[in-house]
Amino acid sequence: MQKITPFLWFDGQAEEAANFYTSIFKNSKVLAINHYGDGAPMPKGTVMTAQFALDGQEFVALNGGPHYHFTPAISFVVNCETQEEVDYYWNKLTDGGIEVQCGWLQNKYGMSWQIVPTILPQLLSDPDPARAQKAMTAMLQMKKIDIATLQRAIASA
Repeated sequence: MQKITPFLWFDGQAEEAANFYTSIFKNSKVLAINHYGDGAPMPKGTVMTAQFALDGQEFVALNGGPHYHFTPAISFVVNCETQEEVDYYWNKLTDGGIEVQCGWLQNKYGMSWQIVPTILPQLLSDPDPARAQKAMTAMLQMKKIDIATLQRAIASA
């Protein structure tokens, strides 16, 4: 069992969200679905929790009602090796959601994600300050990160 497990509060979409996320990420699956019983704050038989794993990282989704909502203060970063990976995760996770800026998005459940090419931190910390600044300026103009555009920007420094 992993030491720390993200526990996500949903109004009533815990199982739906677990199925959505596991359909996107490789090596992922729903691990267990638990239901509320008698005397619970939700009707008996309603899904209480959905336990699932995304590429080995376990999560628990709770149907806790409308009391709490996701904010961008917490997000999940998806590290991508290629532009194809960036495009894949961006397109899947923005379906029904909102594109934000600098690789951030909110999916249809309001959860914030960052779809980040692994080369981005290298470009932003280039030893040449002018190149690093060009990368930053280019990134700030993007929603979905485009690796080729970043590379062209630093090449012009």
